[in-house]
Amino acid sequence: MTERQPIVYVIDDDASIRETLNSLIRSVGLCVKLFSSAKEFLESSRPDTESCLVLDIRLRGMSGLDFQRKLGDSGIAIPIIFITGHGDIRMSVRAMKAGAVEFLTKPFRDQELLDAIHLALEKDRERRERGAEVAHVEARYALLTPRERQVLPLVVSGLLNKQIAAKLGISEAATKVHRSQLIRKMGANSLPDLVRMAEKIGFPLRSNSDS
Repeated sequence: MTERQPIVYVIDDDASIRETLNSLIRSVGLCVKLFSSAKEFLESSRPDTESCLVLDIRLRGMSGLDFQRKLGDSGIAIPIIFITGHGDIRMSVRAMKAGAVEFLTKPFRDQELLDAIHLALEKDRERRERGAEVAHVEARYALLTPRERQVLPLVVSGLLNKQIAAKLGISEAATKVHRSQLIRKMGANSLPDLVRMAEKIGFPLRSNSDS
């Protein structure tokens, strides 16, 4: 199956700026989709692929900062590069605190924007890879029996089989079976591997001294 090409979305209500950005970004072989408003972007269908957003901070209707917040509230994770002709320090600090990759004030050098785009696409690629890893571990975890799910946090916290058996009120032999089965089902190659998997799905890891 062929991978989808990364997409750079551009939202700017100035048609001439949209076209300038379109030419620049396409010149380095990237796919671009242009929008004149945040509303138009939200109403569009977007392929599930690596992407980033080049966003004018002063849009008509909804400002870029308000749109950034709306995306966050809606659970839409996409790296944002802000561009503006009227930026100020307070605005840039607010944008960066909310997770923007870059805040560029016009006129900026073409290479500054292209560097920011490549960084944003790399961040999105990493986020997607982390998400795929978590989904894989969650699918493995779903295969565990209720008892194996009880044993898992005790194993990754470093307890010995006899300690796990005492905590759960089961035999040490049964504990060994559960431990072996959960490691097999999780597809872990070692205890550190199992610990990393547990951390990926947000398992609270307990220390040996916890009762």
